[in-house]
Amino acid sequence: MGYFKGWYFKCCTNKNTIAFIPAYHRANGRTTASLQIITDSSAINLPLDSLKYRSNPLYISAEGCTFSESGIKLDITACGHSIRGVLSFGETSPIKYDIMGPFGLVPFMQCRHSIHSMSHRIDGHLTIDGHSFIFHNGTGYIEGDCGRSFPKQYIWTQSCFKNGSLMLSVADIPMVGRHFTGIIGIIKLGSKEYRIATYLGADLKYISDGCVTVRQGDYMLTAKLIDKNAKPLYAPSNGRMSRTIHESASCKAYYRFLHKGKPLCEFTSDRASFEFEYK
Repeated sequence: MGYFKGWYFKCCTNKNTIAFIPAYHRANGRTTASLQIITDSSAINLPLDSLKYRSNPLYISAEGCTFSESGIKLDITACGHSIRGVLSFGETSPIKYDIMGPFGLVPFMQCRHSIHSMSHRIDGHLTIDGHSFIFHNGTGYIEGDCGRSFPKQYIWTQSCFKNGSLMLSVADIPMVGRHFTGIIGIIKLGSKEYRIATYLGADLKYISDGCVTVRQGDYMLTAKLIDKNAKPLYAPSNGRMSRTIHESASCKAYYRFLHKGKPLCEFTSDRASFEFEYK
């Protein structure tokens, strides 16, 4: 049976966004690894000979690079690309408990999600193919996925904003010959954490044309993709990185989070991340 495990390190400044996706994949008895890098203008896919990781605290090492909750170090020359630099992370912002909730105990799930930091400070400097990226009081986000395959249909979005951060995913989940719509989301406002999830009673109210609305009791969250900046990414299918999806690592999106019809937060971001893989 195929298997994959990958992590998503999003690094933002007011002018630039870079997402790093180290991963390893196992299919047909063969294990491979990769590093994908998305900037505002390009997508880079680098095959790796090997990748090692530790879960707690998170630490990933591969050829010429390390990724952890304290920062990123890169020294790679491969496939016509040159990537070098060091980014230092400030204190991370984990969530209160596993985003999968009780579904984290269900065996044989197609894909499991994890969140390592909703927001943290980033300082440092990177050079990617001769282009310089300076991070001073930048903002970061870290999550992970593992399993066999990405869902056939899903949306995922993430954005940091003043005094907060949010993530929302809505996906078609196969289980025991049936399918259901799975929802997981976190909205952090200052020190307060709001969780939207199927296992807490959340349901899908609307999804179409880059817009999604979910409701949970008196809470309602809407995310809308306004101007996409999509780049192709490889995604797992039965452990093989054979599927192509499209991600806007940095795009314009609108968010509104309501409680009893009154906004707890409402904003438009030019540094949102969005994947809309729903037909």
